[in-house]
Amino acid sequence: MNSIKTLYKLMEVNSRDLEIPDAYQRKLNAERVAKIVAGFNERIANEPKVSFRDGHYYVFDGQHTIMARKHMNGDNDLPILCKVYYGMTEAEEALLFAMQTGESAALTPSAKLRANLHGEDKASKEFYEATEDAGLHVGFERGGGVGRIICINTAFAEFKRVGAEIYKEALSILLEAWEGDPDSLRAEMIQGIVHFVELYRGEYDKNRLIYSLRSYTPNVVYAAGKAEKELRGVKRYISIFYRIYNGRRKHEILPMKF
Repeated sequence: MNSIKTLYKLMEVNSRDLEIPDAYQRKLNAERVAKIVAGFNERIANEPKVSFRDGHYYVFDGQHTIMARKHMNGDNDLPILCKVYYGMTEAEEALLFAMQTGESAALTPSAKLRANLHGEDKASKEFYEATEDAGLHVGFERGGGVGRIICINTAFAEFKRVGAEIYKEALSILLEAWEGDPDSLRAEMIQGIVHFVELYRGEYDKNRLIYSLRSYTPNVVYAAGKAEKELRGVKRYISIFYRIYNGRRKHEILPMKF
């Protein structure tokens, strides 16, 4: 990030010349545009941020403001005062887009990850690759689906906390036990299995755990964790995985560590 150029100048650019890069930008939200129009105040309006690259003006922050101004102009193009940056690459634009704060609409976790991947952010790339290596996928689109992780913030946090190997081992257990069932990829389930693997790695038998988990549906396991009264937070789900693993066995059981 230290290499990103921040040199810019304020200048008017006609809206017809402002381009929205599909590679990292989110889709236009008509409701967001309408909200800006309804509360528009020229005295506090922010200038869109634009990268001048290869003879084009690429908007990396402010596309909704641009459309709001155009809407208030009868949907006709007009000159818009912009902060125009020079010397940036497309990857640098994507990283700045992912970092935007302030008056900009908050990015969804998937939009932020997508932009960071395009910007070649190392941690984001390693998280994405580890998830794919485990046989699962990051859910960039809305809604769940088989094999798709949509609790991106939770999964990313666990990845950064324990590293790729434990993260992949934990996800592979969920996948092999329940074949990517969306209920098995809820935030609490991912947190629980990652913590379980972290606590008992080298002590537990992975195949035995997978076999034991198959006796239950992921929804039943999730509900059992929610119903746990004695423990709080992630410990509720560590406890569920722990009890399922040990079962009614008298020998080769795991010790309590949480």
